[in-house]
Amino acid sequence: MAASFFFYDLETSGFNPREQRIMQFAGQRTDVDLNPVGDPVNVLITLTNECLPDVDAVLLTGITPQQTILEGMTEAEFLRLFNEDVATPGTVFLGFNTVRFDDEFMRCLHYRNFYDPYEWQWQDGRSRWDMLDVVRMTRALRPDLIQWPFDAQGNPTNRLELLTALNGLEHEHAHDALSDVDATINVARLIRNKQTKLFDYLFTMRDKRKVAELVDKNEPFVYTSGAYASAFQKTTVVVQICPQPDRNGCALVYDLRYDPRDWINKTAQELADAWRWKKDRADNDPRLPVKRLQYNRCPAVAPLGVLDGSSRERLQLDLTKIQEHWNIIKNAKDLTSKLCTAAELLDEKQPNNLVNRDTDVDSCIYDGFFSSEDKNLMSVVRAADPAELGNLGLKFKDRRLEALLPLYKARNYPKLLSSEERDVWEQFRAQRLLSGGKNSKLAKYLTRLQDVVAKGGLTSNQEYLLQELQLYAESIMPEPAEPEAPGDFEG
Repeated sequence: MAASFFFYDLETSGFNPREQRIMQFAGQRTDVDLNPVGDPVNVLITLTNECLPDVDAVLLTGITPQQTILEGMTEAEFLRLFNEDVATPGTVFLGFNTVRFDDEFMRCLHYRNFYDPYEWQWQDGRSRWDMLDVVRMTRALRPDLIQWPFDAQGNPTNRLELLTALNGLEHEHAHDALSDVDATINVARLIRNKQTKLFDYLFTMRDKRKVAELVDKNEPFVYTSGAYASAFQKTTVVVQICPQPDRNGCALVYDLRYDPRDWINKTAQELADAWRWKKDRADNDPRLPVKRLQYNRCPAVAPLGVLDGSSRERLQLDLTKIQEHWNIIKNAKDLTSKLCTAAELLDEKQPNNLVNRDTDVDSCIYDGFFSSEDKNLMSVVRAADPAELGNLGLKFKDRRLEALLPLYKARNYPKLLSSEERDVWEQFRAQRLLSGGKNSKLAKYLTRLQDVVAKGGLTSNQEYLLQELQLYAESIMPEPAEPEAPGDFEG
């Protein structure tokens, strides 16, 4: 099949892709000229009864768990549709912030349903891209002929609904997945029509090999990222400090806006402490201007030559200072080595609140790649009679798959569980929802419901959504689990 774009968007039950779920998937294929091809895809996916949605997510999207149960398909059903009809050869998957958000949910979805988490994005000529950084770099470097929004405080913002409204683009229902897909296509057309050269250049740079060619020159280049300040249009000039051998396709880059001499006399530990994110960082406690750049996340990078006079002035970039700071970096070998050590120290102490590997196999997606032998067995699972999933006798090399198999059956085929399987599933649900007492997922969920109601000022629709969420919690309430017997589903 000829190359094509598939614009997609998700509405999810929360923000943590390893704990929360996709509730709505919508997408539209276009040709490379952004003309629609075929009908859109727009489906709900059933929320399974071990998952409590984030209250605020439901208030934002308006999609209730009950709606997904009545109208949705199981994750296994959706993935058959997706891999047979959507993930066709040559497809470029893209959206608005899909690389950092939607793609992660899709990977976790594939993982817990016995698909390789990555092949849907790269095999058979497929690839991915992201319009958000295209928008950011266009605003920073070539803003002419497009209207750019600001928030209520006068700060630049690139929110999709504001960008479409200001430029007269159709976007009927923000935070409805299909409406957001149509809006993203309209924004892509706007940028391609107004700044074709930049659009086409960034399209080629979705290839991690081309990103590596630019970064590995060890010369300054332009980098646009959400990590940089809105005051500078999320854009600066950086240079590679060193590649990270333990992270394939990743480099540390230094923001050359900032004088490296401020950091030369710091120890590696002091540099790591300055790098670590702090919620209430004081003005006299500057953050280390170093960032990880991952080649496979479609970073918006460009050679220094793209900076014309107006963009240098707009972005407050003094190339003389940039050159001066680069020369210091080149001559301060000790600083470079200490920064690399600081990155290692940061990794050692970085808390990972997303995972609990001792008790939750869903959180272990990035613990390693699956072997070809296990991938063959995974295909056997997907093709098996659902009633026989508990009796397949497969010998997986990866122990994660052993833990995932009973979860897969319980989530997708709950009516086919044997009495023994159902007992273990109920123990698992109780462990997931009730463990922790006052700090359990269920307790936090109910507290958040109460807080929202107590705050008041709710619309009738919001009151309805909160009532539905309360009823949903009551409907999936498990019996307390025995603490010493959490069940066979533990990872």
